[in-house]
Amino acid sequence: MALRVGVIGGGQLARMMIAPAVELGLDIRVLAEDEGMSAQLAATAVGDYRDLDTVRRFAADVDVITFDHEHVPQEVLRALVADGVAVHPGPDALRFAQDKLDMRARLAELGAPQPDWARVADVAELQTFLDAHGGRGVVKTPRGGYDGKGVRVVAAAEEAADWFAALGAGDALLVEELVPFVRELAQQVARRPGGESVSYPVVETVQKDGVCAEVIAPAPGVDAAHLEEAARIGRAIAEGLDVTGMLAVEMFQTADGRILVNELAMRPHNSGHWSQDGAVTGQFEQHLRAVADLPLGDTAPHAEWSVMINILGGPADAGMLDRVPAALAASPNAKVHTYGKAPRPGRKVGHVNAGGSDLEAVLAEARAAAAAFA
Repeated sequence: MALRVGVIGGGQLARMMIAPAVELGLDIRVLAEDEGMSAQLAATAVGDYRDLDTVRRFAADVDVITFDHEHVPQEVLRALVADGVAVHPGPDALRFAQDKLDMRARLAELGAPQPDWARVADVAELQTFLDAHGGRGVVKTPRGGYDGKGVRVVAAAEEAADWFAALGAGDALLVEELVPFVRELAQQVARRPGGESVSYPVVETVQKDGVCAEVIAPAPGVDAAHLEEAARIGRAIAEGLDVTGMLAVEMFQTADGRILVNELAMRPHNSGHWSQDGAVTGQFEQHLRAVADLPLGDTAPHAEWSVMINILGGPADAGMLDRVPAALAASPNAKVHTYGKAPRPGRKVGHVNAGGSDLEAVLAEARAAAAAFA
């Protein structure tokens, strides 16, 4: 009987697990939030992932639970574990991807390099931090933010007054120093329940309006010492948090040569989409191998350079699929991945991968294919 893998969340990450699951002989089943979502091909249930009874019914028909996102409440996750369900990553790990204050505190315990930060419960505490850090800082809501949401760069504490007013009793915001970084990097690690792990090449990520726009693998111009440091940090966090599945560690590289941890994701991640076509084992197959406790695959790249370009927004005057022929014609070397989503300004509706020996040529190919969807 095929191992049954249940994925909570019906977005594009679940969608991109479907093909490798079929190839590995896994029975993939998805709990989607609504009808017609990206992963509808494998959606065996539709319901609220925050409702314990709904999730319990879904979990009763699978052998292992994993995720398209990190938003399933802790009480639901812990109830599944108490029921004897295999949950990967487990709640003790996921809490550090769900709450940025918990993440910062745990990373400090692990000795991971990170920006200066503080827990601030009111305007006065925030202003004290800003005064000690050059008058500016990055304020974040600890839970629920993604793709630039729940993040503000402030020069005065009053700029976050509305967020403080919305806090519940005993809650707080996270403030971090405004890091003078020269670029953003990401290190991915895959880890099995028993501790075996593999690392992917460090990549450079380019953001646009707080959303990942491009990824270059490997990150160009990073010296060997920084490559090893990023890999070491990724492995240490995966082990220290007992992560199972894919872990993405987003990092800053500073002008003075430091590497600082920005955020974590415990699932396949945008920074790893290049690996679908650019590595021996893509991140979606690797995540399934890890959570199913199968031997992990080789992470070596196929080409000297791989580039991923996100398709953001999509065409306003036509459907995504109407533009696929033009994208394929523009760049025969590129691979187009669509998410089955309706175009909307700023929305991730697909991505393009390309690879080769000349970075500028690869960038041009990927950008040309993505431009067909503008």
